[in-house]
Order: sequence, then structure tokens, then C-alpha cells
Amino acid sequence: MAEFLFNIDGGYLEGLCRGFKGSILKNADYSNLVQCETLDDLKLQLHSTDFGPFLADEAAPLTPSIIDEKLREILVTEFQYLRNQAVQPLAGFLDFITYGYMIDNIMLLITGTLHQRPVVELISKCHPLGRFEQMEAVHLAVSPSDLFNAILIDTPLAPFFTECISEQDMNDLNIEILRNSIYKSYLEAFYDYCKRLGGTTADVMCELLAFEADRRAIIITINAFDTALSKEVCANLYPCCGRLFPDGLVALEHASDYNQVRFVASHHPEYAAIFDESTNSSERSLENRFYMYEAKLNVYSFMRQFHFGVFYSYVKLREQEFRNIVWIAECITQKHRMKIDNFVSIF
Repeated sequence: MAEFLFNIDGGYLEGLCRGFKGSILKNADYSNLVQCETLDDLKLQLHSTDFGPFLADEAAPLTPSIIDEKLREILVTEFQYLRNQAVQPLAGFLDFITYGYMIDNIMLLITGTLHQRPVVELISKCHPLGRFEQMEAVHLAVSPSDLFNAILIDTPLAPFFTECISEQDMNDLNIEILRNSIYKSYLEAFYDYCKRLGGTTADVMCELLAFEADRRAIIITINAFDTALSKEVCANLYPCCGRLFPDGLVALEHASDYNQVRFVASHHPEYAAIFDESTNSSERSLENRFYMYEAKLNVYSFMRQFHFGVFYSYVKLREQEFRNIVWIAECITQKHRMKIDNFVSIF
């Protein structure tokens, strides 16, 4: 019955989101972009796509960072329009999407101030989808408890911090542990929220979030090798909502090298393919292979009707598109044309 009534509140915005997705660059567009010799050529080529003249007011010299900033503004404009028109429960769902960016912004500010970077400079690097009023005060915190009690207690992120509060000083290792602890709580809360929504939304989103949880668990394990991070601490950072939960996470906890992680992943065909180097270009990093699989999942979500997953997938596909464009721009700037084709094809 919920799907029959979906179009009453969500039909227009879902249709609009599908229209936004239709403007994402196709393979033919990328074939033209990689032939550009300069960023001005890239600018002209992007002008001929659905992006239009979004760089028209930018004075020379054009840089990849400027392109990245202007691309983000496009996403923010589209997303904020969807959010402003949305009613519950879609409004809450869209808010959940922004919480991930808020967490990234907080960690960027904490890390930056730890290394004595100016707050104004750090604010400018924050993702616009994750901005909130208390951001500029984050640099005053000297411990996670300070961060929570003085700054984050009145923000939507407060529930994700309650289990991560400690009196430890802020240093690079503790900040990384804090980042992954908060993101674990966030993913598990988002997963539970989608399950409560039920229907096709739950089916699509639980698959997408399960992949994100498993990817984070695998990357945490690999990055912890040869570091001071204990296996017990790593295990506490694994989100408990993926396909690896619970047995795969136990196996990851005891993994001591890359091959053992690959063995754990081999029990799931979709992850086994990601780790199978015989079917992946040697130039593709593990991170890129994850991005490729993520893009495929997000494209598939548009093949189902009457669900909120298209909004999440649209944001993720836009992000990948922006990474591709910036990658091409960087290769042009640095004259590394041999690697210019190493972007992630979306379609």
C-alpha cells in the first residue's frame, strides 16, 4: 500500500531526481574530455554538456580545485532544492545523507587545527552539504568530551557521538579512531532508519549501506597493518550492518596481512571480484575497484520504482562524476596523460 501512495508526497521529487541523474556524463562525454589538451579546452567541452556555462565567470588561470568547487555548488543547489520541497519521511532521509558530510567536516576541522592550519582556510575546504552553525567553534575542543559537550550536543550528530566520548587528547591516531567510531554509529543508525521505512526503500538502501559498511571494515583492517592500532580497537570500529557481519568481521579481526583479508572477501562473490587482480587492471587501486562496484550498485537502484534510494544513489553518482572530472583535470595540469583514462566509468 505504501508504494501505491508513494507518488502523493514523493513522486514529483523522485521524477526530478531521475532527471538530474539523466544529466550525468556518459562515456561519449568522457571520450571528449580526455582529448582536451588544456583546462580551457576542458571548460569548453564541459560547456557543451548539461553542465553548461558553470565555469563561464571564472577568470584564468583555471585550476582543478576551482573546477571541484564549482561542481560541488551544482550538487548543493540541486540537493537543497530537493530538501526544501521534501516532507517527512523523505526530509529525514535526505538529512541522513548530509550527516555523513557533517562528520567529514568536523574531522577535517579537528585535524587541521591540530596541525595549526587557519580556521578560515579549513572552513573553505569543508563540503557545503555538511555545513552547520557550530562548525567554526570545533577548533576550541581539546578532547572528544569537549567536542561533544560544548559544540555537538545541540546538533543532529549528537546521537552518533554519545558512544565515542572519551577524555583522550586529540592526536592523529585518536582522531582517526574517533572518525571511524562516529561513522560506524552513523551507518548503523542510517541502516536502522531505512529498515523502519520498509518496502523498496529498505531493500535498496540496506544493500547500499551494507556495502559501505563492509568497505569500511575492509579498509580499516588493511590500513591498520603495521600500525599501533590493536586488533581489538579495529574490531570495535567495524559497522555491524554489512554482509560480513558477524562471521566475516570476526575473520577480519584476526587477519594479519592483505592475503588474509582477500580470503575473507572471497566468501562473497561481489567482493571476491573486487579483489581478483586477474580481472582488474593492475593500475586500478583497491579503492578504485570499490568505487566501480559502488557506481554499479547506485545505477542499479534507479531500475526500481517508488523508493528513496534514488536520492542517495544520485548524490553518490554525482560525487563519482566530480572525482572523474577532477582526475582528468589533474592529469591535464600535471601532463600525466598516460593515466588520464583511469577514471571510474559510471555507465
